[in-house]
Amino acid sequence: MLALTLAGLFAALAAGGWFYWKVTSPLCLSGGDRVEFHVTPGSGMRAAARDIAAAGVDFDPWMLSALGRLLGVEGSIKAGSYEIGEGTSLLDLLHKLTSGDVAQAEITFIEGQTFRQMRQRLNAHPDLRHDSQHLSDAEIMRRLGAENGDAGPEGWFFPETYLFAKRSSDIDVLARAHRAMRRHLERAWEARAPRLPLSAPYEALILASIVEKETGRDADRPLVAAVFLNRLGHGMLLQSDPTTIYGLGERFDGNLRKRDLLADTPYNTYVRAGLPPTPIAMPGLASIEAVLHPVPSQAFYFVARGDGSSHFSRTLEEHNRAVNRYQRGRR
Repeated sequence: MLALTLAGLFAALAAGGWFYWKVTSPLCLSGGDRVEFHVTPGSGMRAAARDIAAAGVDFDPWMLSALGRLLGVEGSIKAGSYEIGEGTSLLDLLHKLTSGDVAQAEITFIEGQTFRQMRQRLNAHPDLRHDSQHLSDAEIMRRLGAENGDAGPEGWFFPETYLFAKRSSDIDVLARAHRAMRRHLERAWEARAPRLPLSAPYEALILASIVEKETGRDADRPLVAAVFLNRLGHGMLLQSDPTTIYGLGERFDGNLRKRDLLADTPYNTYVRAGLPPTPIAMPGLASIEAVLHPVPSQAFYFVARGDGSSHFSRTLEEHNRAVNRYQRGRR
């Protein structure tokens, strides 16, 4: 009996040592130095283990299930996309699966881009599920729970870099960008300067989008915002080229003609007073802040100098001289 007991104990120790060696040794990756795999929602440890092995990780799937049972975490696996590299052990793999250490990707939305360009960027991203690809703009906004005033998507997404787990839904990314814009806009509106010629946060968003498109130079942004606020406050036309171009849509061929400036459209601020009906792009936080906290200025006009900066003028006479100098090449 003693001999049998000792033999059994030795066998158990040997099996335990072998099992410990197996679960702590680096896994063999048949797909190269890195392997990506996806665990679908609702998968158990056994199903996940089979999918991982099929993705190119050389191990016996039963060992992962056994390790999970042994450590009491068999039911703690988390869905998502994962990535492992050389040197990863079965124990490391189990920790990834139970801690939700998913593989991440990122996407950047850029200030001044339109919602159409934003959707193109989403549709082209290889690490996203394209759940919004065949939805209309209005349906996307409904999926995001937008209120009545937010029926149009333009301008309602905050431009920055968003990290996400690979194979996440693009609608989830849109929802995060939408919440971020609402949060930034509400905070800026609550802290706005007094006596602005704006009656609602949405008007600030519209004007911020115009400011975003009108300047490529950070130092000029507050002054551009001041010009448009001054014009609104005095009942003057905004006369913004980017709003007119936005109204032309895909018809715009890169050349803004005189007939375009004279055409009566909702976005032609050369012929219609006040703000256009919607934003024309995604404004960044700097443009929102410039609109809601304007710098003191008596300028009503500005013209591009040709080097990325602008010349600001108080009077039409001064502005015409600046146009002759910088746009027509005359002194």
